[in-house]
Amino acid sequence: MDPETGAASGVGGFFALRTAPPPGGGDHRPLALLYRGGVEGDAPLHARVDRVAARLGAPERRVGASVAHLGLAARLWSTALGPAALHGRVPTLDPAELHWDPTLSAPDDLWWGGDAGRPATVAALRETVQEAHLVPLHAAFARDGRISPRLLWGNAGSALAGALRELTRWARAHDRPDAAERAAALVRGLFDHPDLAGTVRGPALRRTSCCLYYRCPSGGLCGDCVFDHAPGTGLERRAPAP
Repeated sequence: MDPETGAASGVGGFFALRTAPPPGGGDHRPLALLYRGGVEGDAPLHARVDRVAARLGAPERRVGASVAHLGLAARLWSTALGPAALHGRVPTLDPAELHWDPTLSAPDDLWWGGDAGRPATVAALRETVQEAHLVPLHAAFARDGRISPRLLWGNAGSALAGALRELTRWARAHDRPDAAERAAALVRGLFDHPDLAGTVRGPALRRTSCCLYYRCPSGGLCGDCVFDHAPGTGLERRAPAP
């Protein structure tokens, strides 16, 4: 593994990035195919959403879509923000070089066949993750079924905030205040974009929308959920975001 991108895997499983072309014989495919659509892209995503929905016992397919999307968004932000915070470099993560296996469970298995990196700036992270991946990823989920753009961007904001929390925790435990400070500055800049602004609020970066996981039979409220109690209990303090 590349010493810079590989080192970020120590933060946690969502930060791990296999820096090699994927092995043959599996179901890994470039994310560019997913974004392009057609049979090669839409069919694997459709199967992935169905698989997640079935595993969760989701009452609606869009619940499975939201959870599947949240997991992949978290992986994309983490694999870029980790090396940016720890080493000041962002792997390019070209969708044609970043391979994903839709048959595996979270955290999504990512293999990167590229070797280029860029200085860690807000603009570099936004171009690498938000523009190159999240925008076409959201379009792919919209093709797959009915799902709110607000929910998808809320997931993206939640995933970014979660990556920051994990990096901050790791940095404090390993005496790397520089990494925590760099991560916080980058994330502040990323949240200035209109698509992400307002998706989280307050010092705890609590999200302003809901990923719908609470609707699953074994589900509950996420740590950053907009609700204090699950809707329908009569105990929730805030109305859900539209």
